[in-house]
Amino acid sequence: MQEDNKQNKKTGRRDFLRKSLITGGVLITGSLGLEKVLSGAKDSGKIVKVITPDGKVYEASSDDLKEFRPLPVTNAEARKGIANKKFVMVIDLAKCDGCKKCTEACQEMHFTESDREWIKVFKMKDADATAPYYFPKPCFHCDNPPCTKVCPVNATFKRQDGIVLIDNERCIGCRMCMAACPYSTRFFNWSHPAPAQTAAIGNIPYSPEQSVPRRMGTVEKCDFCPDMIRQGKMPACATTCPMNAIYFGDQNEDAVTNASGVTVKFSQFLEDNAGYRHLEELGTEPRVYYLSPKNRKYPKPDMKSVSKENKHLEMDMGTMQM
Repeated sequence: MQEDNKQNKKTGRRDFLRKSLITGGVLITGSLGLEKVLSGAKDSGKIVKVITPDGKVYEASSDDLKEFRPLPVTNAEARKGIANKKFVMVIDLAKCDGCKKCTEACQEMHFTESDREWIKVFKMKDADATAPYYFPKPCFHCDNPPCTKVCPVNATFKRQDGIVLIDNERCIGCRMCMAACPYSTRFFNWSHPAPAQTAAIGNIPYSPEQSVPRRMGTVEKCDFCPDMIRQGKMPACATTCPMNAIYFGDQNEDAVTNASGVTVKFSQFLEDNAGYRHLEELGTEPRVYYLSPKNRKYPKPDMKSVSKENKHLEMDMGTMQM
C-alpha cells in the first residue's frame, strides 16, 4: 500500500509538471522536432521549456520551435465525428459590435477569398422605431439539414457530434446543396488555391475536417473548425471575438464558453436571455442560437455612417432574403 502511494504521488507530480509545461511552453511530439531543438543553433529567441512524450524536459530557443500540427484524421473518422459530443454555438447580439474580427479570423484560418465569407456580419433593424444591431451568420449545422438530403454523391453529411461538413474530394459542384439551404450559408469556389495557401499548408493531406486546400469547382462553408475542436480548442471565430459575443461548447455537457474563458450553463443561458434559433419555423433545427439584442453592451451603431459599398448589407429582418 505504501509503495502504491509513492507511485501515485510520483505520477501526480509528473502529470502536474506536464500540464504546467504545456501551459507555459511548448510540447514536442516527434523526433524531428526534438532533433531541431537539440541542434545547438545560435539564435536570439526566448528560451522555453519543452517536454517530450516520454516525460523528458529540455530547454530550447523559441526560434527553433514550431507549433505542433497533428495530421488530419481519416475520411471515415471525419465523417463519424467526435464521440459523445453535440456541439452548439450561442451568439449574443447585445455584445456584437460588428467589428468582423470573427470573419477575418475565419478567412485567415481557412484561406478563403473575400467573396466567400463563411461567417457574414449583417447590420440589421427589426422596425423603423427600433435600434439597429449586428447579426453574425455562420452555417447553422442543422439537425435536420436540407442540404445533405439533396446531394447526389453524399459529399455533404451530418456527423454524430452535430457538425455538418463537405467532402470536397467527393463534391461534383452541382450546387444542389446551395439551392436547398434556406440560410444561404454555402459558397461556390470559383478559383484555384492561392500560392500563399499552398505554401502555408505544405504537404498536409486533405481532410474534410480541415477543408484545405481549397478546391476549385466545389462548394464550401463554415465547418465549426472541427480540427481545432479535436485539439481542445474553440473555433477561430469564437476565440477571436473581442466582445465575447460568441459562445461555443457541448450540449451534452450543457456548457458553452466565450473567448475570455467564461463558461455558462447552456440551457440556463438560453432560458435567462430568451435564446432563439433563426428561422427555426422551417424545421431545420439549427445548432446556432441567438440572444436578443437587448440591453446592448455598447452604443448603438450609426446607420448614417454606413458606406455606399456596404449598403447592400443593410437589411430588415422582415425582408431578409435567405
